[in-house]
Amino acid sequence: MSGHSKWSTIKRKKGAADAKRSKMFSKIVKEISIAVKEGGIDPESNPRLRLAIQNAKGSNMPKSNVENAINKANKDPDNFEEVTFEGYANGGVAIFVECLSDNNNRTVGNIRAIFKKYNGSLGKNGSLSYIFDRKGIFAVPVSEDIDPDEFELEVIDAGAEDIEKEGDVYIITTEMKDFGSMQTKLEELKINVESAKLERIPVTNKKVNANTAESVLKIIDVFEDDDDVQNVYHNMEMTDEIEKLLS
Repeated sequence: MSGHSKWSTIKRKKGAADAKRSKMFSKIVKEISIAVKEGGIDPESNPRLRLAIQNAKGSNMPKSNVENAINKANKDPDNFEEVTFEGYANGGVAIFVECLSDNNNRTVGNIRAIFKKYNGSLGKNGSLSYIFDRKGIFAVPVSEDIDPDEFELEVIDAGAEDIEKEGDVYIITTEMKDFGSMQTKLEELKINVESAKLERIPVTNKKVNANTAESVLKIIDVFEDDDDVQNVYHNMEMTDEIEKLLS
């Protein structure tokens, strides 16, 4: 599974740490809000809320912030809805944008304007269904308490499709249908999870030159800076040359 970081949303090295943390926390608060709206405030009976809380912990979001977000969502829920957009950037690179919005007209206008400004094209929903697969991606910090062989057997039993050690984390990939069973297994094993998400993984990659790659990285940056955007996925092949642009 080496190269998972090349599949996920590109994270540019930009902005102050506090600004990036604030943006990340804002995304988590939105996810908590929609989770509470869908399934209530009890994480034991609300898997989506349990997952949002887990990701908040992995992002070092203060417990008080999480509790405040849950209470606010319960008393005065924001009317967020999930909206997705599919299109192409320069060089025919596929772009999939996931949003949580409380104003659909604003979000549609912003996303359409970004595609247009950066020479992309907004397509119809479903137009990229053949390019991306939805997979469960779990990041588990490497620990002396985890026996690698036993850990591998346990997660394979829970539906792991692939396991790879990347630096100081294990990356576990599952089919979408096995996401819940993997989450349950890791909870049963009392293993700390840094993040757990359903991501869109490209089936095929698009190779572009460095100049085109810079424009693709730019449009991804702009999408990620939009307050309504939760995740951005792409199928650009991340060559060594393009990796250097991110350093």
